[in-house]
Amino acid sequence: MLDQVEAFHRRFNVFPTEAAYVAVTLWDAHAHLLDCFDSTPRLAFLSPEPGSGKSRALEIVETLTPRPMVAVNATAAALFRAVSGSNGRPTILFDEIDTVFGPKAGDNEELRGFLNAGHRRSGVTYRCIGDGGNQTVQAFPSYCAVAVAGLGSLPDTILSRSIVIRMRRRARNERVEPYRQRIHEKQGHALRDRLAAWAEAIKHLVDGVFPEMPADVTDRPADVWEPLLAVADAAGGDWPARARAACVELVAATKQDDRGSLGIRLLTDLRDQVLNGIDRLPTVAILERLHSLDDAPWGDLLGRPLDARGLARMLREYMTSDNTPVTARNIKSGAGVLKGYYAADLTDAWARYCPPPPETPLLPLPPLPASSEACER
Repeated sequence: MLDQVEAFHRRFNVFPTEAAYVAVTLWDAHAHLLDCFDSTPRLAFLSPEPGSGKSRALEIVETLTPRPMVAVNATAAALFRAVSGSNGRPTILFDEIDTVFGPKAGDNEELRGFLNAGHRRSGVTYRCIGDGGNQTVQAFPSYCAVAVAGLGSLPDTILSRSIVIRMRRRARNERVEPYRQRIHEKQGHALRDRLAAWAEAIKHLVDGVFPEMPADVTDRPADVWEPLLAVADAAGGDWPARARAACVELVAATKQDDRGSLGIRLLTDLRDQVLNGIDRLPTVAILERLHSLDDAPWGDLLGRPLDARGLARMLREYMTSDNTPVTARNIKSGAGVLKGYYAADLTDAWARYCPPPPETPLLPLPPLPASSEACER
């Protein structure tokens, strides 16, 4: 059954890796078995440019999953009422998610909260029901399968709950079958019905089962992948091995591409690119080095360079080994006393949050401007 679902995707979708076909196929199947699991991963088709096949991927997922609900511009209130409605739990498909969480879209905290809460079986959304003084608090279930597609990235809290497929434009030698909705949607629905029957038949093999996870896949990544590995184990054949290989590959890719939140990116750049063997640096020197990093956001962060206040605000969220916030301290130099940061204050945060440091030595940084050299001395 899973082979047929994968073959249907391959007719119309060009995914960037073999692991992506495995993950998407298992995600389609898991959507028919949600009540067997404690959590459901979000499936995110993301790309840097339009025309990368994201919407087509979401369209094929729509034909294969139960009660699909296409939710472009849907509000959080509409979604949690749909999930708790009498028509059955929908599979929510959110295209153009960048219009919801992009840089010009605002925070949309209510929708973000709904998507985060619905990742767990126990997730609910609380709302006041009634008028005036007769209002009562009611819990609306939020647990449902969600797939999204969009440009750029997603909020960190949603990314950590997602299987991320980094889509790209098809090369000239990559061919897919043209998707004709009037023809192929019926084929997809017929396959969906067979998939639903298969899911019902293997339900006893996945209900409450906690599959063996690959080494080093723990915590949130394990929550994300457990339902998919359970489905693969129930299917048998080569699917258990393929699923675990895909799990390792996509989890590693997420760690490499995402580098965690913006705060973890800052910590990693400070460790590997800025301090990198230096025990202390004034804030002005740190900012100059951060701004000089070509593949980094610090020179243009939300339209302006990271400044001393922004640096202090971000680092204050992390703790030193003494369990006190990381803050700027006095650094004596020939020019007097300047505010700056000590590597010793960041060591605990580096160990807890950052990926392992590069194995190969980094190239030496270019000399600082004269003013910064004086500050460093």
